[in-house]
Amino acid sequence: MNFSLLLAAKQASAGAGSMIVTLLPMVVILGGMYFFLMRPQKKQEAQHKALLENMEIGDSVLTTSGFYGMVIDISEDTVIVEFGGNKNCRIPMQKSAIVDVEKVDA
Repeated sequence: MNFSLLLAAKQASAGAGSMIVTLLPMVVILGGMYFFLMRPQKKQEAQHKALLENMEIGDSVLTTSGFYGMVIDISEDTVIVEFGGNKNCRIPMQKSAIVDVEKVDA
């Protein structure tokens, strides 16, 4: 009877060891995905947010549609952009539609 208890305990400890060996590659893969995919994406989002926060009236901007324009007015989440030299071509758009900002003095 003692022998069967020892055998059961030995099998239980062997099962726990094989479980760790099975889960270890999954943990390594998930950790790698975080460092190679998610972390750079969050860093890029933070840079874009800082770019939009530092945007000022008179800055030249590039929109997601590929148009270059000049910022005329800035509100909470919208921007009025003037395209070309035409004063009649002023379009309000979301701040998220701005891809790049070039400062006037740069």
